[in-house]
Amino acid sequence: MSPRPISDAATFEVHRNAVTGLADEMAITILRTAHSQIVASSMDFSAALCDASGRVIAQANTCPVHLGSIPEAMSAVLESFGDSVRPGDVYLLNDPDLGGMHLPDIFAIAPVFTSGQELIGYSVTVVNHVDVGGWAAGSMAVQSTSIFAEGVQIPPSRLCDAGTLNETFLALVLRNVREPELLRGDLEAQLAACHAGGEGLKELAERHGIDGLAALNDELLDYSETLLRAALAEAPDGAYAFEDFIDDDGMGSPPIPFRVTVTITGDRLHLDFTGSSPQVASALNATESFTRSASYAAIQGALGSDIPANSGFYRPLTFTIPEASILSGRRPSARGARGLVAYRIIDTVLGALAPVFPDRVPAAGDGGPDSVAIGITGQDGTTNVLWDILCGAWGARPDRDGVDGVSPLGANLANVPVEELEQSGHVRIDGYGYLPDTGGPGRWRGGLSTFRDMTVLAPTVSVQIRSDRRTHLPYGLRGGAQGTASSNILNPGTPQERELPAKVVRDLASGDRHRHVTAGGGGHGDPFTRDPDRVLQDVLDGKVTASGAARDYGVVVTPDGAIDTAATRRRRAAGRR
Repeated sequence: MSPRPISDAATFEVHRNAVTGLADEMAITILRTAHSQIVASSMDFSAALCDASGRVIAQANTCPVHLGSIPEAMSAVLESFGDSVRPGDVYLLNDPDLGGMHLPDIFAIAPVFTSGQELIGYSVTVVNHVDVGGWAAGSMAVQSTSIFAEGVQIPPSRLCDAGTLNETFLALVLRNVREPELLRGDLEAQLAACHAGGEGLKELAERHGIDGLAALNDELLDYSETLLRAALAEAPDGAYAFEDFIDDDGMGSPPIPFRVTVTITGDRLHLDFTGSSPQVASALNATESFTRSASYAAIQGALGSDIPANSGFYRPLTFTIPEASILSGRRPSARGARGLVAYRIIDTVLGALAPVFPDRVPAAGDGGPDSVAIGITGQDGTTNVLWDILCGAWGARPDRDGVDGVSPLGANLANVPVEELEQSGHVRIDGYGYLPDTGGPGRWRGGLSTFRDMTVLAPTVSVQIRSDRRTHLPYGLRGGAQGTASSNILNPGTPQERELPAKVVRDLASGDRHRHVTAGGGGHGDPFTRDPDRVLQDVLDGKVTASGAARDYGVVVTPDGAIDTAATRRRRAAGRR
């Protein structure tokens, strides 16, 4: 195939959309063929295409905190197999110390060759599998203290060798998990997606030639780098620091600090996380690659949602990440619950960027999707795992309210449908909705807390909960108030009612009821400057109570649903004094 010269902007733009469309096609393939609820409904997966050297050239509109870790996974695979890759190969890995993030996230990486046997790139997928073994159902218990308790560890390994499946290797992995057929089905979905991406990449090579495709990819990476550098060059130089916290490590620790100093110098940005917590005893530890990935997501969300996300985007960014910290756990530290770390990194980085880009950065949201993993062991010894992923609220934005019931920036997940949880017959959902007066007051209101009431129907279940933002609430910006706290309540409204910890693993019996409430998002701007008509509409919609309107916004709503203008004027004046 002879190379085709890049002659105009149209060719470049068509290619940019072609590779992005291919990555999205890979994601759609997973979505339509996956077997597990956490993948097919909550969409906890990602897909990307890399060039022959392992650089990310396009990624799907999937889970941002996965995608920035792909370069590390590619480096691990190339180090192990770079001299021996063949058509039909597929490589797996999940080991956090060898290119992975945490054990449930399994990478599947397939090299792509032309019909002339020339390597042109890689198709990459990563899926959060429903269970990979370990002591707790779902393999993500905060209380794990060693990676050896979390499940099966997969270093960079050949699953398929020149098109031949390694059945022994696959059988070994499946024997160590609670839901082997779900893992097999989701893994097959990954392989189907890798195949779809590879076929599309081959078509692009045929269209442009191998050299032409490589040149277009180079241009695409340069384009992203140029756009990000231009956005940074518009910002004032300086160092901007911020601090946020995770409440505790789930094992009785004090609050866990996250500190960052963002330094902008011309068209470059450096993130220094010195002062953040050392690694903790529990599974709340991340990898360096995951810390960078969360930071990429925060920066792209603030600066350039229209900038193609690829390896070119990473070039202007440098990092200082303390070793043996919660941001870079040292083996054999547990890493299963590291997702919560990513969401707090995002909140911290955005907090630092808020004074630099005040018209782009939102207040803090719910602190990340809360997860409730439910393990049921039958009398025959078989185990089922249900995942209730509950997304809460965005913080208020500089020009509009926070979004209710939507996944935060870093996750891009979906709430699990009630029907899907109930169809197992093991649980019943008795209530699901929003709670009024839970969005942080502001000129723009934070998103509302989401609650879910669940009754256990099975004789006994093991429940693993990961949540936060109970004592360190989502921050507001520019005079906006904090959001509200999350909670876990066992048997609410009964004499046996009790508050459960934010991070816990415990057994529940048939008839036990659990209420989970996500945190409410922070507000943006002075609440007493909010348009009274917006406050009234919130009252009419049930998002704010009449008493909350008067208390938090200084807006007096009459019993017949109108604004008492004079009383509102007096109350707001008194509040300002």
